[in-house]
Amino acid sequence: MNIPFPTLLEKAIQLVNSEKSNQTVLFEITKLLQQEVAHYNWVGFYALDKPNAMLRLGPYSGLPTEHTEIPVGKGVCGQVALSLKSKIVQDVRKEENYISCSIDVKSEIVIPIIKNGEFVAEIDIDSNTPSPFTADDEEFLVRLCLALADRF
Repeated sequence: MNIPFPTLLEKAIQLVNSEKSNQTVLFEITKLLQQEVAHYNWVGFYALDKPNAMLRLGPYSGLPTEHTEIPVGKGVCGQVALSLKSKIVQDVRKEENYISCSIDVKSEIVIPIIKNGEFVAEIDIDSNTPSPFTADDEEFLVRLCLALADRF
């Protein structure tokens, strides 16, 4: 990591509070996180398409993915949408319901974005490093997602 999480959170919240469009803010946050945290190899947002019970890929930074739609309940992202709880998978090979985006991905963290008590979106981060995520990653991302809720 190039800068500490509190400083990174400050920079991200400046983006959240900017006059930029939602899509621009979300993309710039994915880019910022991917550039500043060494073990964040792919960073993206999935938003809930409630009528279709589907998560739809929004802005992301990293290699392209074929997973532009994920049914609620499927994979780590779909499970987070149902549970409304963060999920850290330190070894994706041990996750039964895992949807593989790349053979290089070793671990994943997904944090829900809750607005007015309802799931609206999530941030999904893949890492090519085994077991890199700590309580500090989760705390940072939860705080970021709280700040982002009004953008959805």
